[in-house]
Amino acid sequence: MWWLYFKWQWMRDATVSRPFAQAALAIVFLGLGLYGGVVHWRSDRRSFWFFGALVFSVTFALVFYMNFKYGWSQAPELGYSVPREVRDRDYFYIWSYSTWGVWAALGLVALWAAAARSFAGRDGTDGGNGRTPWLAASPLLLVALVPLVANWRQASRAGDTATADFARDLLNSVEPYGVLVTVGDNDTFPLWYAQEVEGVRRDVTIAVTSLLNTDWYARQTLIRRPVAAYDRARGPAVYRDREWPRPTAPALSMTVAQADAIPLLVPLGEPVLFTAGSINAVLDPQRQPYGGLERADVFVLQMIKDGASTGRPVYISMTAGDYAERLGLGRHVLLQGLARKVVYSPADQARDAVVVSGHGAVDLPRSLALWSSYEAPPSIIRHGQWVDQPSVTVPYAYIRLGAVLGDALFMRGDSTHGRAVLATASRVANAVGLDVPGLSAPSQPAVPAPGESIPLLPGGR
Repeated sequence: MWWLYFKWQWMRDATVSRPFAQAALAIVFLGLGLYGGVVHWRSDRRSFWFFGALVFSVTFALVFYMNFKYGWSQAPELGYSVPREVRDRDYFYIWSYSTWGVWAALGLVALWAAAARSFAGRDGTDGGNGRTPWLAASPLLLVALVPLVANWRQASRAGDTATADFARDLLNSVEPYGVLVTVGDNDTFPLWYAQEVEGVRRDVTIAVTSLLNTDWYARQTLIRRPVAAYDRARGPAVYRDREWPRPTAPALSMTVAQADAIPLLVPLGEPVLFTAGSINAVLDPQRQPYGGLERADVFVLQMIKDGASTGRPVYISMTAGDYAERLGLGRHVLLQGLARKVVYSPADQARDAVVVSGHGAVDLPRSLALWSSYEAPPSIIRHGQWVDQPSVTVPYAYIRLGAVLGDALFMRGDSTHGRAVLATASRVANAVGLDVPGLSAPSQPAVPAPGESIPLLPGGR
């Protein structure tokens, strides 16, 4: 893992299109660092013992101490047959690579000095070449610019607004005053930024399952958080056809004491029936990761039960994978853009619903209207890359939505809009170089034909 991330410092090759050049550069700077360490030892023994101890601590000792599982980008051929970290852990080695850069610089300067001496004459002059030896050898210092040039394209975030656009798109997929269930960092942190910094859709309550397992988050977000007013003027046009009453009660009908009393795990010895309004969902322990309901699941189910009486909509983000199915809600979620709305009658009976094989019911008019207003697909296509593979669930959500929406449009006989949606989804896939089971290679049409299913990715960690 350390070597993989070491190679990234000199040439970040997210698409693995130039592995030889990347490895060659890493070897060059590895050699420069080793040579710089030797020069340091010879030149200043006292500071070497201080700095050398630091280098040892943030390389060998740190690798041993952290004892990571496989990194996200490490040994991709092994897939999920090995335990993996939820994201790449290169940031843990920042000081390791920074200290190595100091020694690499010392090594480069030592080579510069050696080259300058070779340009000098025997008497120490410039050998008659019209330039000083140091200036003559100075082109060697251009090696220091190689990482800047090699990393410029993939390290720069200039003009990359896709994540902020995704946050607005996902929030706008939720009806006013709705609850949005997310599952991790990638599908939650951008939403917080959009709400708290840009003031976008602060009326939406974000319920992230990874934090609902703590006590403080349920108190802070679901019970005590004031209900912000919906800004109709800034909201999507699709919600302007009616008034949306502002709820007076919190999203979760529990007191703090009741919420605190929920255990981390509620074991299910056998299938249990969950009812909310006309929902009759079977909670199967075989489908739960730990054989029962986690604290977060209890809160989500309670908010769904509350919504049956209050009318407050509850949505589950597309980035949550099969979370709705795990809770037995497969027939009671209706896809509306990037989120699936929990409905209290069978979703396939909803007005304007189209059932797409392998994906469930789709609210076609609402999803098409939202798709037309989404900002992230053009941003992703324009930027032309997606460097951080652990968060690839963001562009993948649009690819999956485009495939499902395109399929639904073809089923309704609207081939014009269907082809346009599929074309956009295909361009998103090509832009990010996404190649997952169920999608063809980026150089080929990257979205399945109508009727062909594409798989879910793991949730947004």
